[in-house]
Amino acid sequence: MPKTHASKTPAIDHGAIRELAKLLDETGLTEIEVQRDGALIRVARNVSIPAGRGPSTAAPAPLETVVVPAAAAMEITQHPGLVTSPMVGTAYLGPAPGARPFVDVGSQVKAGETLIIIEAMKTMNQIPAPRAGTVVQILVEDSQPVEFGEPLMIIE
Repeated sequence: MPKTHASKTPAIDHGAIRELAKLLDETGLTEIEVQRDGALIRVARNVSIPAGRGPSTAAPAPLETVVVPAAAAMEITQHPGLVTSPMVGTAYLGPAPGARPFVDVGSQVKAGETLIIIEAMKTMNQIPAPRAGTVVQILVEDSQPVEFGEPLMIIE
């Protein structure tokens, strides 16, 4: 009988998922993503608080876990509307701490409009939209360190 090749889908690392879920609880983050052993693991908490209810009375949100092969993550880098970081620094989604972000998912932007600020060597650099369109994905968190060429967001 001929040998069959094993599936190329990475094994799910339940321990890593538990660690990431615990980290979400400890830090209050709503989403965390790591790439490990050829797989992209994303753990996110659905945050929706019914009207009139404060955070203290809201039930804990369920966790959503997505394991994506690294090849699928690489497809983002091929997207024609990808906006990448032109420098190493710290990305800020808004003009000041606690301020409303420059753009949200679904925002319509014009070419040249500020999308994000990257602080490099104590200088705040506004990163403009390379073209007009709709922001469909924001790939970084506020105050996150970024590398040169790192994907920041996608505009379609």
